[in-house]
Amino acid sequence: MTRPKRLTESERDAALASLPGWTFNPGARGIERDFAFADFATAFAFMTQVAAIAEAMDHHPDWSNVWNRVAILLTTHDAGNVTALDIDMARRIDTAAGPFGAAGQAGPGRDEIPPAPLR
Repeated sequence: MTRPKRLTESERDAALASLPGWTFNPGARGIERDFAFADFATAFAFMTQVAAIAEAMDHHPDWSNVWNRVAILLTTHDAGNVTALDIDMARRIDTAAGPFGAAGQAGPGRDEIPPAPLR
């Protein structure tokens, strides 16, 4: 499979303008977003959906889960930065998140999501 080329800064910024909640992380050279759900089971069900998308695209996120929260970072490692593949995957992830009622989908911003309790 031929991997897409790295997006220019202006291409990346234009794409991010159509992806509310996603931001560029210069240190990680990728785009990231945090999602919050009603509970752990819902967060895990969302991750299962994203895993199926990742397998179908042969493009896998860097992510973590703590209770009801899922943090996702997308980057194309062999390009060393963001590509159209990451933008496409972010759109698919946003679509997958909708039915699970993810906070931030059309609701509170990243800083308004309460932190998950550490156990």
